[in-house]
Amino acid sequence: MRTETPEAAARRIFGERAATYSTSAAHTDPQVLARVLALCAPRPDSTVLDIATGTGHTALALAPHVRSVVGTDLTPEMLAEAERLRVARGTDNVRFRPADVHHLPFTDGTFDVVTCRRAAHHFSDIVRALREMRRVLRSGGRLVIDDRSVPEDDFVDACMNQLDRYHDESHVRQYRASEWRTMLAAAGFNVDVVEPYRKHRALRALTDGVSVDNVARIQAVIEALTPPQRAAMNVNEVDGEIYLDHYYVLVAADRG
Repeated sequence: MRTETPEAAARRIFGERAATYSTSAAHTDPQVLARVLALCAPRPDSTVLDIATGTGHTALALAPHVRSVVGTDLTPEMLAEAERLRVARGTDNVRFRPADVHHLPFTDGTFDVVTCRRAAHHFSDIVRALREMRRVLRSGGRLVIDDRSVPEDDFVDACMNQLDRYHDESHVRQYRASEWRTMLAAAGFNVDVVEPYRKHRALRALTDGVSVDNVARIQAVIEALTPPQRAAMNVNEVDGEIYLDHYYVLVAADRG
């Protein structure tokens, strides 16, 4: 595996995979997007920042309900896909720009709402990232995060994080729901929603678009699981394919 910063790895990996995210079932999931929207409690005059916007699904979902949305991302190819989708939908109150969550190019208190979906597990310094999110929120502003997660189980935690590092070399850590509550409180947020959820997904969700070496590593991890470990991760066969549970969490908090 390569040695590079998570940010450099993200630019490389997501630059290569950008087109697939425009139609990704996980990122366009209408049920999850609807819940994110509800947790944001947007108003017609709200200004929104969507961090690590990827191909812009969250930003574009929020656009009809708010005054304006800015979507930021590290990867130019992702932003180009997001802009293509924006133009195709005729959305005129969203703009996309490059930015790193650790150094957001906005003044204090700029936004009413900050969102971040399926990205925080890539951030090299989650403490700094959360502080930046809080800094750019107005007093009483709303933060909503949807991300990959792990349950309160040491083995599943370690195994899922290992699998995701093989799937994506920019991966840093998927956090437990309890960790999210602690981190957000420490960053000065008042947490009111922590909702873990899971999806039973095909193993190919981890292996598609991945190097041959890392596919072999992923398969070796699965093959080495003991029966109790397979049960803990809900590993089974569905229509001839291996499936396992993937874990997620939705968190919402106000700026204290």
